[in-house]
Order: sequence, then structure tokens, then C-alpha cells
Amino acid sequence: MKEHFDGGCLCGAVRFRSTGAPSALSRCHCRSCRLAAGSAGVAWAVFRRADFALLQGSLVRYRSSPIAVRGFCGTCGTSISYEPDDSPANIEVTSSTFDDPNRFAPTREIWVSHCLAWEQLDDALPQFLNDSGGATSEAS
Repeated sequence: MKEHFDGGCLCGAVRFRSTGAPSALSRCHCRSCRLAAGSAGVAWAVFRRADFALLQGSLVRYRSSPIAVRGFCGTCGTSISYEPDDSPANIEVTSSTFDDPNRFAPTREIWVSHCLAWEQLDDALPQFLNDSGGATSEAS
């Protein structure tokens, strides 16, 4: 059996499961992510779309830019997913929505040119100024 990771939203209306290892773990500082989450930055775990399933509830989808759709809980507003058009085989899931978010510590910082002046970057991680580092398409 594949390893699986469960998670969900604040109110519990949405529950999901991702299987297999994530292909990337990033903390994004772009303005779009900050606005969508109401946070200084957002940590993402990228999974194959085929390895992601909703167990309960449904996501409200919002095209937040010409290149991507975000998924939210329609009841509490928790930001759950980012689905980039240029990487249809992947889905990015907000790391903090997993039941055990400590398993998804970022391994790089992306879009650091958008970082708020008062937010501290992790100097131990690779930092990408105006992109996601090219490994996968990640939130922007």
C-alpha cells in the first residue's frame, strides 16, 4: 500500500488524501498566494493529480490568474489547492492543511522578490527570486 497523507479544512467540511511522496516542497511569497491565504507566505506540497482525492466535501474553484485555478472550502474559506494549467498532471496542496504538516517542511523559498520586508527568509534553503526554480510549476 502506498503511503498516504490526509488533511482537511478548518471546519472539517473538506477532507482529502494524497498518496506517494510529494515532488516538491516550497514556501511561496508571491502576492497571489499571500492574498489567497491571507498570510505572509504559503507552504505547498506538490503531488501527482492522480494521487490526490477528496474524501469528503468539494472544493470551490476560483481562477485566480490566467494560468491557474485555486481550490477552497466553500464553508470556511480554507485555501487547499493550486492547479497550474502548465502542469496538468500535478496539484499543489497547502502544506498546513495536512493532519501532520511537519512532514512537509519547505525545501526551498520561491518568488522571494515578492517577500514582505518584515518576513524572514530561511537562509539555509535555496531561494528563487522571480520563479519557482523550474523543477515543477508552483504557485505564483
